[in-house]
Amino acid sequence: MSKNQWVVKNGDGWGVRGEGNSRLTSKHETQHEAIERARDIARNQSSEVIIQGEDGKIRERNSYGNDPFPPPG
Repeated sequence: MSKNQWVVKNGDGWGVRGEGNSRLTSKHETQHEAIERARDIARNQSSEVIIQGEDGKIRERNSYGNDPFPPPG
């Protein structure tokens, strides 16, 4: 089962956490590094990356391989 990957603030750095997990999958110094790692995992699992800003609000979502075709609506 594929899990969406969340990019989250972690102290002075950033982390990647699989949805529903309490522990981080990886820790990074910059948000950019965390996003790249989350994308690699999401591509491998055909899941989604959810990127949080420093304020904790979702600032971006990207899907990697799990999009319905044709899209609804």
